Amino acid sequence: MTEPGRAIEEIAEVDAGDIPPSLNGRETPLVLRGLCSHWPLTQRANDADAASAYLAEHECGATVTAFVAAPDSAGRLFYTDDIGALNFQPIRTRLTEVLKRLQQARSQPEPPTIYMGSMALKNCLPSIQHDNSLATHDLPTTVRIWIGNRTRVAAHFDVLDNIACVCAGRRRFTLFPPAQAANLYLGPLELTPAGQQISLVDPEQPDFERFPRYAKALAASQWCELEPGDAIYIPSMWWHQVSALSDFNILINHWWRDQPDWMGPPLDALKLALLNLQGLPRRQRLAWRALFDHFVFDPPDDALDHLPPERRGVLAGPDEHSARKLRAELRNGLNR
Repeated sequence: MTEPGRAIEEIAEVDAGDIPPSLNGRETPLVLRGLCSHWPLTQRANDADAASAYLAEHECGATVTAFVAAPDSAGRLFYTDDIGALNFQPIRTRLTEVLKRLQQARSQPEPPTIYMGSMALKNCLPSIQHDNSLATHDLPTTVRIWIGNRTRVAAHFDVLDNIACVCAGRRRFTLFPPAQAANLYLGPLELTPAGQQISLVDPEQPDFERFPRYAKALAASQWCELEPGDAIYIPSMWWHQVSALSDFNILINHWWRDQPDWMGPPLDALKLALLNLQGLPRRQRLAWRALFDHFVFDPPDDALDHLPPERRGVLAGPDEHSARKLRAELRNGLNR
């Protein structure tokens, strides 16, 4: 594989029992070769029918959501040309129906794109989770499964840390550091494929005349190709585009956020800033930036030394009680 940027750091012969706690807090991505090669699902990776039969045997009848796009999408789950709608349709069905559609698609010269993403294993395949997931110890981890044929998912970020394990098919990951957001040409916030903004650049055929700064993002990128049994750690907020390169692909990922449950979604802060700050004159925005830097993004060690501890309040960081109080104040303010 040759492209701008550099290959992601990788290690082999990993102690799976110590993952992901040993990676918690790591700031850069890491490839873990062979991490899940012993899983029963991965053992069936070379036979799509055998892997499908294994999943069908264990599915519990729960309803799942899959996405279907026309053959001319070429696997790219994206927008329509005018960015006014998504180019795929959701369907609510059972896992066995998704597997059946994938089997039929493998015999078609121009198959539709079929993609079942982010389904919690405990809900749709609870009996396989123990043998096909990592021991996460005390981390509050969500384990999810992704199944589909050849797909291309645009660069996006997740708030959560992530270890993604390839169980069938090959996948190519291209990652961009968080600081490259301005060079990825992000789509709208109101209409997104899965909740977060995505890059509008087609990674297979980037239009550098329309998106000239994307060249800087590529230069800063890191990439890898993973085979069944391999895994990748993607730190929180790293942009990642993912291409499933085989006719049948399965991935199981582990998401976690090592923060208290009472903390709100950080994306809410961005939305509030767009609502309350974006329209201010530049001089005022710069003043608010200084306050955000001082209290949130880069506070000096002595920022609160002049206040007695009992008078620092939420400036020192909320606890569960003060967070609930602050959230109520925000709700009241928004309801004016």
